[in-house]
Amino acid sequence: MGLELNRFRRDLRWRLAAAAAGIFASGLAALAGGCAAPVDPPPAVLPALTAPAGAPACGTALPDLNRLGASVQAQIQQRRAAVTGAGDGGAAGSDAPAARGALGMMLMAASLPEAAETCFREAATLAPDNSRWLYYLGHLRREAGDLSAAAALLDAVLRLRPDDVAALVWLGEIRLAQDRPVSARPFLEQALALRPDSLAARYGLGRAALLAEDYQRAVDLLEEVLARDPGAAAAHYPLGMAYRALGDEDRAAAHLRQRRSTALRPADPLLAEVDALIESARAYETRGNEALDREEWSAAADLFRRGLELDPDHAVLRHRLGTALFVMGDRDGALAEFERVMRESPNFPAVHYSVGVLLQGEGRHREAIERFETALRYQPTDGEVRLRLAVSLRRAGDPAAALEQYRTVLRMDPDVADARFGAAMALVQLRRYREARDRLAAGIEAFPGASIFPHALARLLAAAPDAEVRDGPRALRIVEQLAAQGERTIDLGETMAMTLAEVGRYAEAVAVQRDLVAAADAEGMRDAVSRLTANLRLYDQSRPCRTPWPADAIP
Repeated sequence: MGLELNRFRRDLRWRLAAAAAGIFASGLAALAGGCAAPVDPPPAVLPALTAPAGAPACGTALPDLNRLGASVQAQIQQRRAAVTGAGDGGAAGSDAPAARGALGMMLMAASLPEAAETCFREAATLAPDNSRWLYYLGHLRREAGDLSAAAALLDAVLRLRPDDVAALVWLGEIRLAQDRPVSARPFLEQALALRPDSLAARYGLGRAALLAEDYQRAVDLLEEVLARDPGAAAAHYPLGMAYRALGDEDRAAAHLRQRRSTALRPADPLLAEVDALIESARAYETRGNEALDREEWSAAADLFRRGLELDPDHAVLRHRLGTALFVMGDRDGALAEFERVMRESPNFPAVHYSVGVLLQGEGRHREAIERFETALRYQPTDGEVRLRLAVSLRRAGDPAAALEQYRTVLRMDPDVADARFGAAMALVQLRRYREARDRLAAGIEAFPGASIFPHALARLLAAAPDAEVRDGPRALRIVEQLAAQGERTIDLGETMAMTLAEVGRYAEAVAVQRDLVAAADAEGMRDAVSRLTANLRLYDQSRPCRTPWPADAIP
């Protein structure tokens, strides 16, 4: 059990890094939710490109540029002059859309999306046959969360440039984020036909197949992604889910342990042009995220710091810097960055989650609960946050509230093993041993490759205070099977000794327990030595254990 719980803790550490990296992207979150109805969305309607009456024109009312470096301000003002007529008379006629688009690109690179949109809209209105400005508008709408408008704009791009691979992949990604796998597939298939080496298209098709419950095709596509690029960690989670649906729990568990909430993006020359314009916060954010994906924590932190030099108020950059510091072991530095984000951007849910994780790791569960509850006010459907909240509620002595949180997670996704196991442990804390036994038995059926369920069940069968729950022979069969599978931990040894005592084999229980005490003492595990010694006294007196876990040691 110790080994599996260590994996669980490592997985939660990765969730923190994922949260910071835009952890919980809507497309990946949809994977666990089942198959969307195979109905195409209504025809996309291109958003109006003309600005509302009274709205400022491109370049006439720029936001505050003081946070930007002097050279960036100069570049923006130079391009603004080409639009508004200052200096050289301004662009007119055929040059007007290009001038507006060029200013929009500079504003986009400088993370000024509203001003950039105004310029791109004017450029697209003046040059309706130039797909570039529609493309940038589509990405700004996508980044703002307006997926319907983003889809309509990219659809318009493809009417002008039907062979634009990046637009095809992005439109497919948007359809996946809208739970429309059937609509996503044609775009992704066309992209792959045009560029057979596109990992992003293949990755999207694999997720579309998963959502459409075509599990074998999902496996084939996602395995090929990893074969072509073993570092494409984003493929592990959907691949694990596909294997689970096919009943191959061993392969599912192997891939799910490597899950990363990252994504594979297409080669995108137009966005690359924007990122190359200036040393912008946006460019540093992109490069820092790539370093996080490669587990280059120090490099990521440096890139995020350089981005913050250009935009000190950039909440996402500062949060990601905190995440990189946390993973590097700089707890105080991480907390300082997170606290600044909470002061300056209190509505940013990911930072509340991250602070909750730090507090939880220090055993400050009441404070952690407050952070997790705040994060849920902004993102009530975030199962990862609820899972963390439930853990802190249990540790803070409120297993009934924790059980409700676990149930909510399982209503959203019945296949969350951590929630199933946590609910069983909450029932143990509530002394509802029969229900806990039944939940653990169901967990064995649902997750045959996860040893946490049979191990916890064996301990409950061996030492539950409820005589109707105890079943020593059954516990012994489970423990022997786990040992035969190669699990060798102090936890399992402790369960084995409990089981031997329950079936009356006290001399063997004493021998095992003495070995465990010695091993725990050698490892400096003082709390474990005290607990193990207390049970050793019981077995020496030919008495069984009736406490499966001490109150402060329930997994």
